Amino acid sequence: MAIFTADRGAYIRDHAWMAAGAMALGMAALWAIGNPHIWTGAVGGLAAIVLRGAYLASEQLADTWQLHADHITGPGGRHVALADIAQINTLGSAVQIITQSGDKHLIKYQSDRSATKDRIQAACQQARHG
Repeated sequence: MAIFTADRGAYIRDHAWMAAGAMALGMAALWAIGNPHIWTGAVGGLAAIVLRGAYLASEQLADTWQLHADHITGPGGRHVALADIAQINTLGSAVQIITQSGDKHLIKYQSDRSATKDRIQAACQQARHG
């Protein structure tokens, strides 16, 4: 029915936000301990997120989720019956699926998270009402 792939632009945008947060936290930590060179916290935070992003990009951007008539499948053998989905949320550029038993799955780095969420919700309603 639909395929959801990770979007490079969303990946970069999410990592830019993480870098900003890491930079602020690094500077705040150095300020709190009285280090006179708080700017190094920004450099360290930025470097950490850039390295993380570069290292994980090929793996994260290869993730694909497939929506079928009665289930959704994802990386690592994930399989969720549409009838078992209790809640669908958005977090940043990701769509979070929560099952009736509380299992959580993230469809990460979506270019249009609202469209992804709406498509899954529509499929869930169709699966429940035939």
